[in-house]
Amino acid sequence: MTTAARRPATLDDVARAAGVSRSTASRVIAGTGFASPSARERVRIAVNVLGYVPNPAARALVQGSGVRLLVVVSGTSPAALDDSYVDQVVAAVARICTAHGMGVAVQWIPLDAPGRLTRLTEDRGVAGLILVNTTQALLDLVPRRLHGRAVSIGIGSATVPSVDIDNGGGTAAIVRHLFATGRRRIAMVTGPRWLACANRSVEAYRRLLHDAGLPVREVVGDFSVARGHAAAREVMRRWPDTDAIVGISDATAFGVISQLRADGIQVPDDVAVTGFDDVPMASVAALTTASHPVRHIATAAASLVLEQHPAAAPTVFPSALVRRASA
Repeated sequence: MTTAARRPATLDDVARAAGVSRSTASRVIAGTGFASPSARERVRIAVNVLGYVPNPAARALVQGSGVRLLVVVSGTSPAALDDSYVDQVVAAVARICTAHGMGVAVQWIPLDAPGRLTRLTEDRGVAGLILVNTTQALLDLVPRRLHGRAVSIGIGSATVPSVDIDNGGGTAAIVRHLFATGRRRIAMVTGPRWLACANRSVEAYRRLLHDAGLPVREVVGDFSVARGHAAAREVMRRWPDTDAIVGISDATAFGVISQLRADGIQVPDDVAVTGFDDVPMASVAALTTASHPVRHIATAAASLVLEQHPAAAPTVFPSALVRRASA
């Protein structure tokens, strides 16, 4: 029993060597359906001799366990898919899936219609699920058949493990750095209130200012450059003596800096500005920020799904201060 040295053995090679039909060989290898003891033994021997390794995607089709991972991104509009964060998540997941012979699909779910997740996951082609911008409503709708094959990047649950960044720790490092440079009138442009994982950054900011006996100055943001522009003007209108602005993201911080400079306010001499994420453009813009290893986080999430780990304690990646000229 031999096959061409230049290519891996196929299911057809196994069937031919075992003297059975392709469908019989497939059933034996998948462990489904009827096959005689003699046929099972011949297929087993052929697999061992040929060194046959089942293709994960083909095996998934036979077992009905799906052939692709579904990345679900929650948000108020389809613009959630335009975020570079989502691009990084999908790219990392695709790399892992390729090695497993799996595909990747991406879907936006409106914040006010989480029930669409149920329809999407009824597709038997879905092998696993990765939730991004996760809400409790989405966690509650993950079907039982995907327990052990669903992971959240953000908040998790008893049945859906989470993989995320320690954005509270990263934000705390930023605020402490601002304290160390003499800033005391510090405002923050937050994330949207519905996104629970972003609230960890806000809580860290509030806690440190409270402990220092300083007033909290918050303006709601949405991770975008456009909102950063508007938030900068709102901060300076409400609190004109502000000497530092903490952005919930680098994109937010870029908008803040742009607006401050347009209004004749010097960064960092008049107002220090920080972000969060350390995107490639942050080094070009000399932005003080905190690290966010998105690709590593997404890789860990995809690996958990494909290896079907049971729900466990959250996996939290550290975030560190990246000091540059903006603060």
